[in-house]
Amino acid sequence: MKFVVYGAGGIGGVVGARLVQAGYTTTLIARGEHARVMRSRGLSLVSPQGVETIPVTVVEHPDQIKFDAQTIVLMCMKSQQTQAALADLAAQKGARHCKIVCMQNGVANERLASRFFAHIYASVVNLPASFLTPGEVVTHAQGSGGILDTGRFPEGVDDTAQTICQALTKAGFSARADARVMRQKYAKLLNNLGNILQAGLSDTDNIQAIHRRLRQEALAVYAAAGIGCATRDETRARRQGVYKMATIEGYERTGGSSWQSLARGTGNLETEFLNGEICLLGRMHNVPTPANDCCVELAHELVARGGQPGIFTAARLQRLIDERAGTV
Repeated sequence: MKFVVYGAGGIGGVVGARLVQAGYTTTLIARGEHARVMRSRGLSLVSPQGVETIPVTVVEHPDQIKFDAQTIVLMCMKSQQTQAALADLAAQKGARHCKIVCMQNGVANERLASRFFAHIYASVVNLPASFLTPGEVVTHAQGSGGILDTGRFPEGVDDTAQTICQALTKAGFSARADARVMRQKYAKLLNNLGNILQAGLSDTDNIQAIHRRLRQEALAVYAAAGIGCATRDETRARRQGVYKMATIEGYERTGGSSWQSLARGTGNLETEFLNGEICLLGRMHNVPTPANDCCVELAHELVARGGQPGIFTAARLQRLIDERAGTV
């Protein structure tokens, strides 16, 4: 068994580093300056335990890797990058035999990967990782490194799912084989609907009412679509005692994945695969989603304006939502 971490940013970098430390053959796929720094100096892993420099194998494209049936590919890029990444991966000799694990936010990646590959696994990610500096990833998790429950897509558990979870557990994470892991991913999507609020609003102390509305719309479309979702009690019980957030001197806990994309100036956001998923389901099942629609538009405007975080106020967004709701 060998791992390929496709997209070695915050999540991928932390998971890849821990797999290397646990003794697994692991190759990271990264780009540009991040790849150059890791090749020359190793990957710097910052955690509550300190700073570790880990020698890692890094390539910039899948064509530099030999794939076979023993290869497990952990897809860790943002959802808006998945289509191109899958196309590059599918073009490689032997890649069709790989096992693909979607270790990403949102619920669209598994469906997309199934167009290219036969063996797809879903992994729910609860891991407080960040990536802002080339060659360095940060995790504030103290205790277990985070939750990475994994199962087959669309459902089920097999020997590969068990093996993946055993490896992730050995690497320091809490990872259980879950036959219905997509229920957890749909539950996490409810929280991720607020990512754009954290990234785009200057007064994030005033977003609770908007986030509640986003969640209510999502639950309405889940019900209309017949989609199962883990309850708050289930999610709370799964997280209980697994890890806690620790303070790291000199490394203040930054924003979530969308905030980090803006801070790094990537020029794109994953909002269309988070809030946009709710908009899609709403249109398919005739359920209005004005709040999520406005959040997708907010993301577009953020990118168009050059991607600076915090350009709107909660009051302005609330007015836009109310106006949109009044026209539905």
